[in-house]
Amino acid sequence: LFVATLTYDTLRFEYEDFPETKEPVWILGRKYSVFTEKDEILLDVTSRLWFTYRKNFPAIGGTGPTSDTGWGCMLRCGQMIFAQALVCRHLGRDWRWIKGKRQMDNYFSVLNAFIDKKDSYYSIHQIAQMGVGEGKSIGQWYGPNTVAQVLKKLATFDTWSSLAVHVAMDNTVVMEEIRRLCHSSSACAGAAVCAGAVLSNGYPEAAGGTDRLPAWKPLVLLIPLRLGLTEINEAYIETLKHCFMMPQSLGVIGGKPNSAHYFIGYVGEELIYLDPHTTQPALEPGDSGCLPDESFHCQHPPCRMSIAELDPSIAVGFFCNTEEDFNDWCQQIKKLTLLRGALPMFELVERQPSHFSNPDALNLTPDSSDADRLERFFDSEDEDFEILSL
Repeated sequence: LFVATLTYDTLRFEYEDFPETKEPVWILGRKYSVFTEKDEILLDVTSRLWFTYRKNFPAIGGTGPTSDTGWGCMLRCGQMIFAQALVCRHLGRDWRWIKGKRQMDNYFSVLNAFIDKKDSYYSIHQIAQMGVGEGKSIGQWYGPNTVAQVLKKLATFDTWSSLAVHVAMDNTVVMEEIRRLCHSSSACAGAAVCAGAVLSNGYPEAAGGTDRLPAWKPLVLLIPLRLGLTEINEAYIETLKHCFMMPQSLGVIGGKPNSAHYFIGYVGEELIYLDPHTTQPALEPGDSGCLPDESFHCQHPPCRMSIAELDPSIAVGFFCNTEEDFNDWCQQIKKLTLLRGALPMFELVERQPSHFSNPDALNLTPDSSDADRLERFFDSEDEDFEILSL
């Protein structure tokens, strides 16, 4: 019961501030010093979209739950990592949320995509109902891989963002597969092309014409991993830290047993995370389409936990807005293999290994995963987390 209802108020005394340390603080690819940039650290953290349990939203599926307290923490973490991708896509990594300051329309378009109602692209309603196709009943706990698979499916309906979402399976990232996916663009170029488009129901309408299609569709890369059996293997820790140092970083979703978190950085041997385990009332946009948005931003210091406590079942996320971003990311991953004392968390290969199933033979899209492999590799991932009864 305690874990499921843990709130930031109960944590404030234990995690009041960052430690006074010479160690750098890394937040989603940005390096900070506690001594000279504490305000910048907190502003960066506050600017991330923070999704928590909510109550009194419209019933999921018309007759289902009206709150996700006790079961929705990984779904909320999935929303947070994907919201960070949309922020990078439409607002940029340098964008900051300042309390009381009027935000641009694109900000509210991003936020509206996650509001607790059935017609928002990435709402708890959409994630829970799409999860039924992944074998998860509404109200059942998700693991990191399941939420990644569901978000990938939901992104196909988000023509405004026009993202290429790839979920890398079997600890292997295939560069050829990703390039094929990102170059097979047929949708609106998104923020750049649609910048002047008229807003329709809070979202820009797709721009007409095919002559302005992008050469590269912005990539959201999600990599579900298992870094040990019951606890994280220490050999992966340095590699995991380096993921937070990359400018393409979207963070990590995972947690500790019974409790999912969204990890956005680290300092020393501690991970920095946003915690969804606070229940807030559901909110709806006003007549202007603008939401009272303060409850979507964590306005006190974030939580920290020892990296050694991390459950080994995680999903790592990256965002590559351009092909140059992706090429740079590949170079950084290759350099990681040279790190002494660090074990690579996944393999980066140019072409699909021959022992993989051919997705074309299965009549699947190039980025689709072989369901049998997926089930075999992750069939027990959700067993590490038990649903807490309230």
